[in-house]
Amino acid sequence: MKKIEAIIRPFKLEDVKVALVNSGIVGMTVSEVRGFGKQKGQVERYRGSEFTVEFLQKLKIEIVVADENVDAVLKAISEAAKTGEIGDGKIFVSSVESVVRIRTGEQDGSAL
Repeated sequence: MKKIEAIIRPFKLEDVKVALVNSGIVGMTVSEVRGFGKQKGQVERYRGSEFTVEFLQKLKIEIVVADENVDAVLKAISEAAKTGEIGDGKIFVSSVESVVRIRTGEQDGSAL
């Protein structure tokens, strides 16, 4: 099993959700996060004054999938979240040793 964490632009959430559902994903966790990458924030104007927003608003999507579904999920997220501009985000993949569904006690593949 793999855990996929994707940092995306907030306005791309619906596109990514639809792409994941079409890929067979039935559950995900979404968190509001703030951060910066190569763009190191952005300059904003408010009432004639310029100021730098160092931490930009992003969303983090977390999904745990079977190993055989990783490539399809990566493709779905990449295509749906891409704008072609700096700041589109990143996708991280890490191994998951075990999963337990609290309600039923199911473990690993059947808990997904």
